[in-house]
Amino acid sequence: MTGRVCLVGLAVACYSSGRPMARQDYRDLTKEQLIELLKARDRKKFGLVWERDAIEHDTALNDDFVVLDAVPELNAGAGPHENLIIEGDNFDALRALRVAYAGQVKCIYIDPPYNTGNRDFVYNDRFVDKDHAWRHSMWLEFMFQRLTLAKDLLAQDGAIFVSIDDNEIFHLGMLMNEVFGEGSMVANCIWQKRYSRENRECIGDAHEYLLAYSPDPAGFKIRRNKVPLTEKQAAVYKNPNKDIKGRWRTIPMTAQGFRPNQMYEIESTAGVIHTPPEGRCWAMIEPEYLKLKRVGKIYFGSKGESQPSVIRYLSEVEGVVPWTWWPHEEVGHTDEAAKEIRSIFGTQTAFSTPKPVRLIDRILQIATNPGDIVLDFFAGSGTTGHAVLKMNAANPDQAPRKFILVSSTEATAEEPAKNLCRDVCRQRVANVIAGYGDTPGTGGGFAYLQTRRLPMNRVVRKIEHAQVWLLLQLMHFGGISEEAALASGRLYRRGPATRRVFYLTALTEAVFQRLENEMAGCGEVTIYTWQPEALATRIDSARTSILPIPQTLVERFGPRL
Repeated sequence: MTGRVCLVGLAVACYSSGRPMARQDYRDLTKEQLIELLKARDRKKFGLVWERDAIEHDTALNDDFVVLDAVPELNAGAGPHENLIIEGDNFDALRALRVAYAGQVKCIYIDPPYNTGNRDFVYNDRFVDKDHAWRHSMWLEFMFQRLTLAKDLLAQDGAIFVSIDDNEIFHLGMLMNEVFGEGSMVANCIWQKRYSRENRECIGDAHEYLLAYSPDPAGFKIRRNKVPLTEKQAAVYKNPNKDIKGRWRTIPMTAQGFRPNQMYEIESTAGVIHTPPEGRCWAMIEPEYLKLKRVGKIYFGSKGESQPSVIRYLSEVEGVVPWTWWPHEEVGHTDEAAKEIRSIFGTQTAFSTPKPVRLIDRILQIATNPGDIVLDFFAGSGTTGHAVLKMNAANPDQAPRKFILVSSTEATAEEPAKNLCRDVCRQRVANVIAGYGDTPGTGGGFAYLQTRRLPMNRVVRKIEHAQVWLLLQLMHFGGISEEAALASGRLYRRGPATRRVFYLTALTEAVFQRLENEMAGCGEVTIYTWQPEALATRIDSARTSILPIPQTLVERFGPRL
C-alpha cells in the first residue's frame, strides 16, 4: 500500500463479521492460525480497508460507562423535555443513548467533517491537515466507530442521511456499505448548494451529496412520504371552466403493454370510438373506467372528440415521489444558510458551514412522521433542531417530532475555552423557540445534558442517583421530568397509575412504607433498586417487576464495539 486508504480486493479484514480487523499482534498466532488468516484474506474479494494499525489511536474511544448530567440552567421551555441537546464527544453520547433509544430513531441526519484538510476535522484535539500521511484512514476510523453505534439506534424502517462532498464521497459510500450492508442503500441525493457560478475551479463546484441508507429499504419505502409540489409543478393545474372542485389537469389513460381485459372500446361524448394506440392498453379495466366516467372524471377534450384522459384535481395530489436531484430553489443554498445564521446571531461568523433549514426540512418531509425521533450527532449550529421546531409549529394538531442533537465543544489546544455546543447550537435552538428579530418563536423546549465517563469498574461507587434516574426516564418515557424525589430523596417516581416506574435508592422501613403507599391502586409497576433480592421478599405481585441497578443499565449500555 502507498498510504492512506486502500479500496481493494484480497484485503485483510475481519472475515466472520465483515468489519475491518481489530489490531492484532501476528507474532502471537500459531502457524495454523496464520494459515487460516491468509485463507480468509484470499476469500475476501472486494471491500474497504484502512490502516487501523498505523494511524494514531482515537483517544475518544474508551471502555468507560457514560452517564448524562442535567444542566437545567441551560434548558429551554417547560418540561417534561423530550428534545435533548447533549454536549460531549458523540462517541460517548451515542453509547449513552443506546441505553434508552436502541432501535427507536426513525431518522438520522449528520453533517460530519468533510476532511478537506482546511482545518475542518479535529482528531485527538488537533486539526488534521491535507498533507497528513493517514488523513483518510483517520477520518474513516473516526466515522466507522460512530456509524456503527448509530446503526444500533436506527429503527429497522428508519433511514440515515449523511452530507458529504467530493473529498470523501467514494470512501464514505464504501464505509456505509461496510456498516449497513450494500443492500441497505436507498439513494445518493445531489444537493445544488450554489446558484451562481464561480471561476476558481477547473469545473465549478456547485453541489454536495446526501447518502441515504436504511436497515430495511423496503420497509422505509412503505413509510417514506412524498414531498409537496413546487409552485412550478402546481402551475400545470388549471381551472379554465371554473370548476367548483378547483384546479385540475388531465392524466393520459393509457399504459404500456398488452392486457386483454384493458383492450376495450371507448366512445367519447361526441360519439368517436377510441381504442388503445399500438403497443399500449388502457390504464384500467372497464368497470373502473365507467366508475370514473359516472363521477365526471373522464375528459375527452374541449370538443368531446379526443382520446380519453383522467381528470386529477390539485386537491387530490398528496405530493410527488422525491427525486435524487435537490435543486436550490426547493431546498435552499449556502447563501441562504449563511443569512439564517446572521439573522439569529447578528453575524455570519458564529458558524462557518451551516446547512439551510429547507434542506433539513426536505429530509424530515421524506423520512419522518408525527411523533418520530430525529437524531443529529454532528449537530453543528443546530439546524436540525431548528427544522424540527419549525415543522412542529407549522403542524400544531400533529404529535410533535422530537430531536436529539449532539455537539462537542470543539475545544482545541489553540482554543481551550471554545464551546460550540453551548454557545452556538444551544443558543440558536433557544432563539428559535423564543423568537428572534421579526421571526416569531416556535415554542417547544429542550433539556441540556453533558456526557461524563465513569470507569466501568467504578460504576457502582461513582454513579449518582440523579444520573440513574435520568437514564431510566429516557428508557421508559423518552424524556426528562424535573420533579423532585420523594422520601427525602430516596424514592423517584414517574408515570400514570397504569404504568408507573420507581427508582428506590435505599431500602429502609420508612422508604418502603412510602413505596407501598405510592403503589396503591397502580396497575403495571416497575421498580429499580440496589437491593432487588431484599425488596422481592417484601413485594409479591404479578404486576410488579423488580430490576437491579446498576446491572440493568450496564447491560443495556453494551460493549464498546
